[in-house]
Amino acid sequence: MHIFPCASAVVRDLSPDEPVILNRPHAAGRAARFFAEKFRGKSLYAVKANPSPDLLQILWDNGITHFDVASIAEVRLVRALLPEAVLCFMHPVKTPGAIREAYHTHGVKTFSLDSAEELEKIVEATRDGAGNPATDLRLCVRLRVSSEYAELSLASKFGADLTEAPLLLQAARQVADWLGVCFHVGSQAMSPFAYVQALDRVRAAIADAGVVIDMIDVGGGFPSVYPGMEPPPLEDYFQIIHRHFVALPIAYNAELWCEPGRALCAEYSSLIVRVEKRRGDELFINDGAYGALFDAAHVGWRFPVAAIGDEFAVMERDFAFYGPTCDDADYMEGPFALPENISAGDYIEIGMLGAYGAAMKTGFNGFGNAVAVNVADEPMASLYRGDRVDPRVSDNVVSLR
Repeated sequence: MHIFPCASAVVRDLSPDEPVILNRPHAAGRAARFFAEKFRGKSLYAVKANPSPDLLQILWDNGITHFDVASIAEVRLVRALLPEAVLCFMHPVKTPGAIREAYHTHGVKTFSLDSAEELEKIVEATRDGAGNPATDLRLCVRLRVSSEYAELSLASKFGADLTEAPLLLQAARQVADWLGVCFHVGSQAMSPFAYVQALDRVRAAIADAGVVIDMIDVGGGFPSVYPGMEPPPLEDYFQIIHRHFVALPIAYNAELWCEPGRALCAEYSSLIVRVEKRRGDELFINDGAYGALFDAAHVGWRFPVAAIGDEFAVMERDFAFYGPTCDDADYMEGPFALPENISAGDYIEIGMLGAYGAAMKTGFNGFGNAVAVNVADEPMASLYRGDRVDPRVSDNVVSLR
């Protein structure tokens, strides 16, 4: 595949009418090696963040061997592409058919659950042809924890609370060959202390249950860099997680897991869009809320932006975007800071869209076509190059060095 040197070269060579996805395999590989080498446990890629087969292969080639799959479609996808990968079905509510196929056809042994009903469903769906229960199940009981340090909460939908967890752990221990506890602190957790609070809840649940625990899975939530969201170094997250993990009342050989999604793929992709019209401080562009910019529209996510070209004013102003569909909801408030003289026909690169952007594109209203190309330059921001200034002020919780 031809590799363009940068976004400017793509615009110069293609003059694209449609949006162009810029993929950076080197950035995804670097992120994968960072987790594989520095997180003191197993890193499971959360496939939902970006299920691109090319990306999955890059992560595998750079040390990510375990994958968090949340549907039978994701199970099939990863198993077909990476037959040796370890697949973990971490959605706490699954259909019996999905469990049955995952276990009997695709060799999935690890399942998450947060209720007695789900535990019973897993046990029944994994019986053999003679009706005997499976003896090799690896079960993970999901706890509900706080999302107060995260930009996007995941605290309300899944997870057993501390009044339910002990009995559920005891019941799961009776049928599991290997038992874990998992949780999710929310997306884009901006402080390592989020994991301290969650691990304190894990400690309480294990103590009340009085069972042997073979694995602790701290889930996702590891952040990337966006305008107005400058997280501490990921090494601080890893260090504080490991320090609290080893103090838990768990088996001496218990494993530590995590499930990064955004942190592994955000830097993989950006997007070139064209300005089709300017109306004051509003730019009409050819991608939007029903395309790769779902998060910009629906949760107010501020992605980094840059005008492509040389003939722009030095002064900037804040703009909002409208996408290409006929819907008023196809609106992204931003603010997105761009040169004050930007106009129709100009191109913009929107960065850090490797997480969820490509995964959530639709074809609504006939829009959504986009060509994908590889580029060799660096993403707009990175946690992994080693050149980022630590943004923190003094903080005794996370200043661990």
